[in-house]
Amino acid sequence: MDTVLYTLCAVSGWIACGYMVRLQRRHPSQARRAICVGLGAFAAGITVAVPAVATAIDQVSGLPNLAKVMSHAGALTISANAEIMLLNFALPPATAATRARRWIWVTACAFLVMVGLFTYTLTYDEPVLLTVEYATDPVVTAYLLIFLLLGFFAYCFDITRLCWSFAKICGRPWLRRGLRITAVGAAFALLYSTNKIVYLIAYWAGYQPTGERQIAAVLVTIGALLITIGLTMPAWGPTLKITRRWEDFHSYRQLEPLWRDLIAALPELELDPTLRRSSTAARDIDYALTRRVAEIRDGRLALRPYTDASVTALAEQLAEQAALTTEERQAAVEAAHLACALRRHGTGLVAAVPQPADELHRPDGGYAGEVAWLTLVTDAYARSPVVAQTLAADGAPHPTAGDARR
Repeated sequence: MDTVLYTLCAVSGWIACGYMVRLQRRHPSQARRAICVGLGAFAAGITVAVPAVATAIDQVSGLPNLAKVMSHAGALTISANAEIMLLNFALPPATAATRARRWIWVTACAFLVMVGLFTYTLTYDEPVLLTVEYATDPVVTAYLLIFLLLGFFAYCFDITRLCWSFAKICGRPWLRRGLRITAVGAAFALLYSTNKIVYLIAYWAGYQPTGERQIAAVLVTIGALLITIGLTMPAWGPTLKITRRWEDFHSYRQLEPLWRDLIAALPELELDPTLRRSSTAARDIDYALTRRVAEIRDGRLALRPYTDASVTALAEQLAEQAALTTEERQAAVEAAHLACALRRHGTGLVAAVPQPADELHRPDGGYAGEVAWLTLVTDAYARSPVVAQTLAADGAPHPTAGDARR
């Protein structure tokens, strides 16, 4: 059974690696580079873990357990690169680079110790295997504990935590789904490690339990496939036409609160009133969403004379007090500008010091990034206490209409 499962993982790993390498060549990025390296190491590591391949490597090299060490190197590499990818997503570049270097050094040192322990086992008169069946040998136990506690417990716990936390604030739907699937896969990797440690304890206690290899193969397969799917999903998910249309329609609906208030204040921006009906928009959702995004941006430009620079400092101060993330803070400041500008427009009060156009946030990711960013802004506009507090603290007079929702 383990031959079939490991072969399945190897094939999936090589396919995923090839797909991501192709994307990296077209659209290079630090996070995608980490995924490519991790998937390549995983595919190579799981390939040499296939029993027939492992036996051939050991026989040709004359070194028992060489394939096992190579496989473990691949597991450590994909864990490290998944961690680096998440750090680049969740932290500022300088902080992410510092923490990534720390993980790399820890991993490299741990693996060197593992290689040293493996080399020591080669001096035995009777060869041992780096498996739980030989756990009563202290060197084997030390090797396995270093691998399990670092490669799975430390890494996979942090990967699960980072994925789940970042998914809560991520504006891109397919990235959010991929992060959650990766988190579940990392949780299965934790179960794999727990299973190994339980068997280690059992062998040290004098028991001879069976079935560890089969359990480990199942847990590795589930965890590896989920992590592979999760890491690559942000790349291939948006290409699925049916799901993309649903996501576009969902984004179209999410943008409605901000769009509705902008069109109420600036009705000349609305090019096609028939798109107000969801049924009409759904028939040509690409066009409907494009129009809604364009009209929101046109509204932002039309309100520029009413967008006061003083709102920036006020909104940023309130956002800092609310302990928002960088992206949430930027969205809240943008939403506060729009809310205050709409109120000033309603009273005809032009900003004393207009907000410079070059200070506007410009999201990455092209059109998809623009939609994701405006979705965050709209959510902040409709729900954020920072926006409500900025409106309350802003000195502009209240209009007679156009701000009824607040």
